[in-house]
Amino acid sequence: MGSLASKITHSSKMASSQEIQQFIKQAISQDKVVVFSKSYCPYCTMAKEVFSKVKQPIKVYELDERDDGTAIQENLAAITGFRTVPQVFINGNCVGGGSDVKALHASGKLEPMLIG
Repeated sequence: MGSLASKITHSSKMASSQEIQQFIKQAISQDKVVVFSKSYCPYCTMAKEVFSKVKQPIKVYELDERDDGTAIQENLAAITGFRTVPQVFINGNCVGGGSDVKALHASGKLEPMLIG
């Protein structure tokens, strides 16, 4: 039996909005830091580099490399209120995008969010 992520990723039929929302909720609850990204996006790269600098493992979902990436991005917009990537979640809470993560790091507020 595969995970919901593999079922959605490899399914030939489009996943329902409810399945996508379930996938997002499961994804952001399973890992401390989750980044919904696009592989070519400079702001996504910026966010990933910040976590690399602080040696924080992250789970990245490259939406442009997934069949359901557009649906995930649309459902993220309904959850967070913005459609742009990256969308970064720490401990299940959206902290914003690449510039937000960079600002949190520069102000010293990022590392305390990663503890615990």
